[in-house]
Amino acid sequence: MKQRKIVSLTIAALFLVAALHAQQPSAFIKAGVNFANISIKDNGGTDDNKMLVGFHVGFQGDLPIAPVLSIQPGIFFTTKGSKTQSGSPSDANYFKATTNPMYIEIPVNLVFKAPVGEQSKFFVGAGPYIAMGVAGKNKVDYKIAGVESHSEKNINWSNDDNSSADPLVNLGYSTIRRFDYGLNGTAGVEGNKAIVSVNYGYGLAKLRPNSDNSVDDNNKHRVISLTVGFKL
Repeated sequence: MKQRKIVSLTIAALFLVAALHAQQPSAFIKAGVNFANISIKDNGGTDDNKMLVGFHVGFQGDLPIAPVLSIQPGIFFTTKGSKTQSGSPSDANYFKATTNPMYIEIPVNLVFKAPVGEQSKFFVGAGPYIAMGVAGKNKVDYKIAGVESHSEKNINWSNDDNSSADPLVNLGYSTIRRFDYGLNGTAGVEGNKAIVSVNYGYGLAKLRPNSDNSVDDNNKHRVISLTVGFKL
């Protein structure tokens, strides 16, 4: 029985090596525009938040495991966040916050490819991602009892709730957990030298630290992105 397992694993490994040699690995440099938001409802809705336009740039590998299947790991510098607002500037009490966190993100997608011409392929895929926050700004314009103020500072990456020390923590997202994770979806067209795709990032990690608030627990990243890449 043990010898059968060894033989089976050896044959599987040989098939995998043969598949990788049959289809040469490749790499792309990629960049594009992000339309980011933060969910505020149980169903993932972001009705009361506004999209924030940002960008992403990085590298993606393509490791074929079959003629129509590839594993695509990547590493990207990417922006997320959203705009939030309550009231209007003419009200006695008003705030507007813009939160722009920046991450190093590592996605790994399983991608199916179908030929659509001599040198082009349509592809669709999905997979997980993990990300680490590295920079970002939180800007707040607010008015309390008619008195206007402005605050702009670096995002505080922390798992500790510091709302008592920071009176503006609830006016936007000035304190965020450093690590994010979630799921990706991607679809597009790959040519001989270039690639174009539309992507969706569905965050699963809540952003607020140590929160037991039913609204804060629903704060998760949502990112739609458009990408152009070129083969290296």
